[in-house]
Amino acid sequence: MNLTITRAVPQDMPAVLSLINELAIFEKEPDAVKINEEVLLENGFGDNPLFYCFVAKENDTVIGMALCYYRFSTWEGKSLHLEDLVVKEAYRNKGVGKKLYDQVMTFGKENGVKRVEWVVLDWNKNAIAFYEKSGAQFLKDWYLVQMDEGRLHKYVKTLETNL
Repeated sequence: MNLTITRAVPQDMPAVLSLINELAIFEKEPDAVKINEEVLLENGFGDNPLFYCFVAKENDTVIGMALCYYRFSTWEGKSLHLEDLVVKEAYRNKGVGKKLYDQVMTFGKENGVKRVEWVVLDWNKNAIAFYEKSGAQFLKDWYLVQMDEGRLHKYVKTLETNL
């Protein structure tokens, strides 16, 4: 396999979006992706990108990607969040995901982060085994909490009505 891992460029965004959609299907959420290429281009490139993306290419064809962004821990300082790491189904179990993972970890170390963090679905046994083997720590006493757009609007509306 002629595999290269590079920082994504704007021309990679159609393939990145395709991988995001493939991940949504894998995670049993086929209709969950609301973004498009324009959103990726607008937010991933320019003077203040909101994310960094690495792509795995075989002979110039994108076959995997890892998308991450900085966060800040009030206890530890600069951290990196790995949002998604996905490899096309035909290329899984061939070391592509590990190469992308290694790139994100290297990027974090080179940029002085105190930790890299991410979430994994509890049924994704292959990913869990991979992360455990890499030495990652699972924080089982923490809950992932989210406020989706609909709930956010509802909450803020209650704030406005109580003024």
